[in-house]
Amino acid sequence: MFQNFLLKKMLRTQGVPPAQIDMFISMMEKNPELFKNIAKEVEEKIKGGMDQSTAGMMVMKKYEEELKKLV
Repeated sequence: MFQNFLLKKMLRTQGVPPAQIDMFISMMEKNPELFKNIAKEVEEKIKGGMDQSTAGMMVMKKYEEELKKLV
């Protein structure tokens, strides 16, 4: 719960619309393990020298079907 509060606050400061924030939080609550895996893989790609946005896009593309099921 506290993590959700901090995440919402961080996303608001980044300019993410409230509706998208709520959707994202809901998706994370449905399958937290998926998001842990995504974060881990993105981190590994960044450590390997890839920039953050490219790494994020590659990993999200990999898990696209699972993410669609959560929406």
